[in-house]
Amino acid sequence: MRTYEDSYRHKGLRKQLVDLLKQKGITDERVLAAINNIPRHFFLDSAFDKVAYEDRAFPIEADQTISQPYTVAYQSQLLDVRSFEKVLEIGTGSSYQSMVLAEMQAQVFTIERQKKLFDVGKKFELRKKYLNIKYFYGDGFEGLPTYGPFDKIIITAAAPFIPPKLIEQLKPGGKMVIPVGAGDVQQMLRLTKMPDGTIQREQFENFSFVPMLDGKNA
Repeated sequence: MRTYEDSYRHKGLRKQLVDLLKQKGITDERVLAAINNIPRHFFLDSAFDKVAYEDRAFPIEADQTISQPYTVAYQSQLLDVRSFEKVLEIGTGSSYQSMVLAEMQAQVFTIERQKKLFDVGKKFELRKKYLNIKYFYGDGFEGLPTYGPFDKIIITAAAPFIPPKLIEQLKPGGKMVIPVGAGDVQQMLRLTKMPDGTIQREQFENFSFVPMLDGKNA
């Protein structure tokens, strides 16, 4: 059961979360403002209401998680989203990351492979606010070639390798943020597609994500 009341207490807890993210090194004011504006407790069962603004992941449907706010903020900051850019997200999950990007005025195209999560998400009230998000049920390794190319691509699951079809769907000058690694820990990478098609690679902190799997799960 979810509740959709956003009280002064919730807003106060969000401000505390934003202050914590600043202490952890998040400096992009647009990212911080987005997290401050989105009621994270809406994404969770009301049983989690008191802890929804702690900086940690929580379980959601289909054995998935809503990501830790620091992870969402970190990836969003690396992505360096500008207003009206087309962003492809692999792994809709709870749609919290999608809405952070939408709050930053991106045009978001997001893919979920878990049919249960995709169907549950259709009933989520907060989606009505963000008409700049388009939701798809599909295989993240395939991307969305019909809607590409994209200015930015963000992968919110542990990729065993860099998916070549996603690189193809990235515009020259575009950026991809992706955690890569087959074990328990992944390294966050930012890839920039150069005008000649080569890829510039930057390495950042280590994180732990659920695995990125191919195909669709009905």
